[in-house]
Amino acid sequence: MTRPHISADRLIATDIETYLDLNQRKSLLRFLTCGSVDDGKSTLIGRLLYDSRMIFEDQLAALEADSKRVGTQGDALDFALLVDGLSAEREQGITIDVAYRFFATDKRKFIVADTPGHEQYTRNMVTGASTADLAILLVDARKGVLTQTRRHSFLAHLLGIRQLVLAVNKMDLVDYSEEVFRRIVADYAGFARSIGIEAFTPIPISGLKGDNITRPSSHMPWYEGPTLIHHLETVEIDEAAAERRPFRLPVQWVNRPNLDFRGVSGLVTSGAIRPGDRVRILPSGRMTTVARIVTMDGDLDEAVAGQSITLTFTDEVDCSRGDVVAAAASPPEVSDQFEATLVWMDEHELVPGRSYWLKLGTQTVPATVQPPKYQVNVNTLERLAAKTLDLNAIGVVNLATDRRIVFEPYATSRDLGGFILIDRMTNATVAAGMIHFALRRAQNIHWQATAVSRETHARLKNQKPAVLWLTGISGAGKSTIANLVEQKLVRMNRHTFLLDGDNVRHGLNRDLGFTEADRVENIRRVGEVARLMTDAGLIVITAFISPFRAEREMVRAMMAPGEFIEIHVDTPLAVAEARDVKGLYAKARAGQLRNFTGIDSPYEPPTAPEIRIDTTTLSAEEAAELIVAYLIP
Repeated sequence: MTRPHISADRLIATDIETYLDLNQRKSLLRFLTCGSVDDGKSTLIGRLLYDSRMIFEDQLAALEADSKRVGTQGDALDFALLVDGLSAEREQGITIDVAYRFFATDKRKFIVADTPGHEQYTRNMVTGASTADLAILLVDARKGVLTQTRRHSFLAHLLGIRQLVLAVNKMDLVDYSEEVFRRIVADYAGFARSIGIEAFTPIPISGLKGDNITRPSSHMPWYEGPTLIHHLETVEIDEAAAERRPFRLPVQWVNRPNLDFRGVSGLVTSGAIRPGDRVRILPSGRMTTVARIVTMDGDLDEAVAGQSITLTFTDEVDCSRGDVVAAAASPPEVSDQFEATLVWMDEHELVPGRSYWLKLGTQTVPATVQPPKYQVNVNTLERLAAKTLDLNAIGVVNLATDRRIVFEPYATSRDLGGFILIDRMTNATVAAGMIHFALRRAQNIHWQATAVSRETHARLKNQKPAVLWLTGISGAGKSTIANLVEQKLVRMNRHTFLLDGDNVRHGLNRDLGFTEADRVENIRRVGEVARLMTDAGLIVITAFISPFRAEREMVRAMMAPGEFIEIHVDTPLAVAEARDVKGLYAKARAGQLRNFTGIDSPYEPPTAPEIRIDTTTLSAEEAAELIVAYLIP
């Protein structure tokens, strides 16, 4: 029997298919390197890439050239340059941004995040840790455990990383001393126990020289543990854990390509689903049954965690982006008030009471944060009293969303327990948070239905409710104009109420000062009162400096569409200061009055007010006529 002829091209194609198939079947480990400045994180990753042969010839040539030009290792290769990609990083010899790199060995695939060590870039470390299964915490053998070592350990543990490697680096600079290694491990072990880290794997290494990276070091015969790469290849990661949890699918998109098809699309974050399974749509709680599991490659009999799918249902149910499809028998929780840990990531401090966007999975809702219960001192683990949180601070807070959201505690699910806060004016991400639990009061307080609606109140008064929100610096003439507006509306038989800034501070807000946080709370309370008054069918006129755009937008969001009318009483600072009817500018200039708007506290003018009053060209009477004409054409 003759052997069939197989071409070389076919053999190569077969080898490639076999390789790709084997590579596809390898498990994936996501890990990050963290630690203090200059502990050798980037060098270690560069060494791992080099030793695992994941560097192409042109990259190696570029590395050799860069090492001679900007390297820090003399004539030797500077492996840190493989991951320090920003020009500022290369010039300063530090890591600033998070750098992700992929590499693979015969046993496993890896995605590594190189995170910065400087305290000012702690927020970047949080970004890298949020998806990691394992953390390599580097410690310079010469310096031992430092503040950032503790900070990054605390953050890694806080973010749910349970696999931790203590890599004592630069052992070559301490003559590979076993005593130095043991002392650092003992020092770290005490701290680790205090924050709840139950176990970690200590490994003495030299990222630059390659000791104990891929091969056992001949310089440290006293160390009998695994090499770093061996530990990474063999450490257990529970890939099936997500599949064992109840089914969850945060809806990303309603898939409606034509009139005959409607499905909801998203990534299965946990559990498994089959056609015929009963599911619950949250937060509404509506029940239905899965009809089909649709993908680009055809329908599936089952979908599991990690797959992106489209579900269709047997019933016509309301389900849109931000909803969560969950196993009917074990749904996640729904609430609008929580306790959470916040890691503040913005240079501008937290303003309690200010409205931020809270993004959790596919849900995005307005949220307000209460003053912190306490701030955590990462070095001593003390709970410190705090009124706010500044850059890189970690604290525990209560927060409330303007409507119920679907969640699970972060300890149970990163996907439904982790969130970010976004500044509503700048769209900057200002904090990362981990939900602990829903506040009990959120479960015990419910909206009480009333028989008389806000529409009935407005109909009885024969008017449309509105909020005329006059904003401007002190001395602009807001109160004068507001008084005239109310008089004119009353003569037209309109039902009104005037809320004046000074008057409100004699009662409702007498406990508030003039700090940024107190100003925010002042406007929040007034906004809530104005909303109740519009529910009663009134036309509400307010005269408040209300210096911050975010709070004016917060009040606008409280009202029904079209009911909030922003009126900018626009007066130049010099003109307002020349009037100085109450003598406040003089006191502020003399340093006797702190946090005075326009002097030592900012005023953010409206960008698109419904009405702009230029008081240098209009009298108060003319301004009032203009406002009334806008309200009642």
